[in-house]
Amino acid sequence: MSTRHILLGLLAGGSSHGYDLKRRHDERFPQARPLAYGQVYTTLQRLVRDGLAAIDGTEAEGGPERTMYRSTDEGARELAKWAGEITPPAPFVANEIFAKLVVSILAGGDPAGYLRAQRTAHMARMRELTAVKTAPGADLSTVLAADYALDHLDADLRWMNTTTARLTNLTAEVHTA
Repeated sequence: MSTRHILLGLLAGGSSHGYDLKRRHDERFPQARPLAYGQVYTTLQRLVRDGLAAIDGTEAEGGPERTMYRSTDEGARELAKWAGEITPPAPFVANEIFAKLVVSILAGGDPAGYLRAQRTAHMARMRELTAVKTAPGADLSTVLAADYALDHLDADLRWMNTTTARLTNLTAEVHTA
């Protein structure tokens, strides 16, 4: 996910300061990794440097002075371009589970046990996400983010089932390579 473009998108609604942008990011993308304040302010400085955002004054509503930022016309064009680009499907997916499985085989570990434990962890996370999306008052952004994560976890589980069925052949192949 492109932090700079997400912040430009949040600025498209009007001027804002970094603290508010971080809060709105975490609300709008509830299943994403929360942004660190340092990341927000560093990204805002780069946006200003690149002419995609501008400082729009300061405000101090009963607290410390906060710098307000706004998107520039160039920032709006950049955001529109980015948002309209099709994200190409990755030709290969980096899969940490697969890497750990192969390493387990190479190191004489228990690859079947690893897959069972990983499946258990995936199932627990799926239960958590199902609870999140079915909670009373869950907003649509939360439900959609949970659905996205659930679909990916389900694909991982299907892959683990297929791999478990092929584990003997994979072990032989890894040891002969």
